[in-house]
Amino acid sequence: MIRVNGEELSWCDGMTVQDVLDAKNFTFRMISVWINEAPVEKREDYPVTKIPDGAEVEVVHMISGGQAVTAADYRTSHMLR
Repeated sequence: MIRVNGEELSWCDGMTVQDVLDAKNFTFRMISVWINEAPVEKREDYPVTKIPDGAEVEVVHMISGGQAVTAADYRTSHMLR
């Protein structure tokens, strides 16, 4: 099992970043991905970057002209209201 933006997702051996994006239907053109707080630097690496079992994955949709906020930051800021 892994967590993607705080939600559980079934894990399978050999799972890649691209597999997660496909499973979650994330098709945004501008995204950033972190695995266990480490960024995946290049989009070209998504199909080959493996995700370990138990990983925490954060996927952030980048919005032009705005500030990127991780899912964890978003959840925290909304819990404080």
